[in-house]
Amino acid sequence: MCFYMAYAYCYHGQTLLSSDKCGEAIRSLQEAEKLYGKAEALCKDYGQTKGPGTTAKPSGHLFFRKLGSQVKTTLEKCQRENGFIYFQKVPTELPEMELKANYGLVEPVPFEFPAMSPLWTPETQAGFDLTKRPKDDGAKPKKEEEVKPIKEPDIKPQKDSGCQIS
Repeated sequence: MCFYMAYAYCYHGQTLLSSDKCGEAIRSLQEAEKLYGKAEALCKDYGQTKGPGTTAKPSGHLFFRKLGSQVKTTLEKCQRENGFIYFQKVPTELPEMELKANYGLVEPVPFEFPAMSPLWTPETQAGFDLTKRPKDDGAKPKKEEEVKPIKEPDIKPQKDSGCQIS
C-alpha cells in the first residue's frame, strides 16, 4: 500500500507542477518520499523473513528502484523551480487527490465479489481436511531399474555414399 500511495503522490505532484501549483506539488512529493522510505523499510524486512517466498526481493526490482529516483528528481525540480520562479509557500496539509477519473473511454466499474455458490456448505469445506490426506511417498528415493545395454549393428563405411565434403 505504501508503495502504490507513493506512486500516486508522485504522479499527483507532477500534475500539480504542470498546473503551476508548485507549493502543493512539493508537499505531495514530500509525502511520496516519506511513503517510499516506509515501503523500502517494509521490503527490507520482507526480504529478511524466513519461510517460503523469501527469494523475492521487491526493493531490488526495477519498478521499485525507478520510483525512488523519480520521486527524488521531481522533488528537486519542484524545489528548484519554486526558488526561482513560483515562490509559493509549501502547505502543511496534503493536497486533495481527485480519485474519480474524468478521462478515458470507459466508466470504471467497482469490483464486487460474486455470491457464494450453494454447493459450498460447511460439510463440503470440512471434506478438505488436510490431516486426512495420504502420506507422501515421494520423500523416499525410488530404486532405479538397471538399464540393459543394447548391441548396435556394426555399420561399415561405404565409399559411394553420395556425400561429398567440399
